Amino acid sequence: MKKYILVLLAICALVTTSTAQKTDSIQHKKIIGNGRFYASWGYNTEWYTHSSIAISQPGMQNNYTFENLTAHDHIGWNNLFHVQLSIPQYNYRLGYFFNEAQNWGFEINFDHAKYVTSQGYKAEVKGTLNGRTNVDTMVYLNDETLRWQLNNGANWFHVNIVRKLSIFNTKDNNFIVCGLVKFGVGPNVPHVDDIVFGHQNPPHFQVGGVNAGLEGDIRFIFFKYAYIEYCNTLDYADYWGLRIYQGTAKQNFGAYEMIANIGFTFHFGKTAGTNTAL
Repeated sequence: MKKYILVLLAICALVTTSTAQKTDSIQHKKIIGNGRFYASWGYNTEWYTHSSIAISQPGMQNNYTFENLTAHDHIGWNNLFHVQLSIPQYNYRLGYFFNEAQNWGFEINFDHAKYVTSQGYKAEVKGTLNGRTNVDTMVYLNDETLRWQLNNGANWFHVNIVRKLSIFNTKDNNFIVCGLVKFGVGPNVPHVDDIVFGHQNPPHFQVGGVNAGLEGDIRFIFFKYAYIEYCNTLDYADYWGLRIYQGTAKQNFGAYEMIANIGFTFHFGKTAGTNTAL
């Protein structure tokens, strides 16, 4: 009798496992088949918090900091139709809504923002300078004392989690308004080009730190496929190990970014179930 009970239990376990696997397979197919992709390209402008730049050049006996610096962006929009599309401050987003309700997604984005330290004022320099310790002096900023530019990009990459919120849609879904909230982190890949007290480094790209950002968008979708959107982003960027003349530098700052994008959205494949631009 016990043998029959064990056989019956084994059969029940196999049926349950098979059913669960089938359900998981259907659910997986439903999510993947009904997922919606999107891609966009746009341009941005930024405002930056005050920042400090710490300089370390052991061979020159330097370990000092430029304190409380101001900076600005370099939009480059005045020649938008006469230069390459990637010359002004640009950005792109690649995303995918993965759940059945199509309101959760993930996104890879890149912001080519430019950071230029302002000149024409006096900044405090503190630390060890040319072997002299406890230096605390004011330095007038110009091309000889400090020209600090991430002008070929402060360059922030993000991997975002995305939440979509429906705002309005027509019955035929040919016009849709939705909001998106995003949060993500990723590496900085800056282009470092600077002169510090007369010494210039060879301009170069490098991986140099991390950043985190929070973004809110409003998206207008036309005929289910094309859209325009307006975005506002708060970003915090922390840079370290930036290669300069005979040493390294580090800094961090916050940024407020406004973005305008155009894009398109589509299903990779049509299947039964949820298949909507909403």
